[in-house]
Amino acid sequence: MKKAWRIIKKVVLWMLILHLVYLVYCRWLDPPITITQIVSVLKGDGLKRDYISYSNMGANIKLAVMAGEDQLFPDHNGFDIKRIKLAMKYNSRHPRKIRGASTISQQVAKNVFLWQGGGYFRKGLEAYFTFAIENLWSKERILETYLNVAEMGPGIFGVQAASRAYFKKDAKDLSRQEAAMIAACLPNPKKYTVNPLSRYVSFRSMILLRQMDRLGQDPDIRELLQ
Repeated sequence: MKKAWRIIKKVVLWMLILHLVYLVYCRWLDPPITITQIVSVLKGDGLKRDYISYSNMGANIKLAVMAGEDQLFPDHNGFDIKRIKLAMKYNSRHPRKIRGASTISQQVAKNVFLWQGGGYFRKGLEAYFTFAIENLWSKERILETYLNVAEMGPGIFGVQAASRAYFKKDAKDLSRQEAAMIAACLPNPKKYTVNPLSRYVSFRSMILLRQMDRLGQDPDIRELLQ
């Protein structure tokens, strides 16, 4: 038993060291691959991705995803408590229509370090990694990583791959309308498709355009768009 305990302690220690090293690695370099990307390949959806730098993403797609996914992104510490409470209240009343409240930081934690799906264990790990990247990474790096690893269509990961697949152009050249369409698919990119254009994406992209106009006036948002 003592020998087994020593082995367990060593394994846990090495896991702690390795995950901290990977956290620092991803602060500067893009993740080689994610669990979600591996699953995409195994399911037959393939893997289309093209990591690009923050400066090559363009302001429109940065603004569009903040408008659609996390309008308080520059201001919170990784968790939007008010939004979480509203989602919990809604979900208790509509158990068959679960509404999420994940910030961009939480989605990066899930997409880079964990797997899709729910459960308290994964949510607990997600909270830990969200706290870690909010303290070790910059907001620009979090947003850059999100735009590089988020699934934006079946087997399509990152804004550059999505931009090339849907509009035959680089991400930095996306119009506001095109960026809003990509951002509109993010809640469920396999269901809400950009090409062919689903009714949901068409409707939601119009809403996002109005929200982009409003958010674009915020000084903290404008700083992140540079």
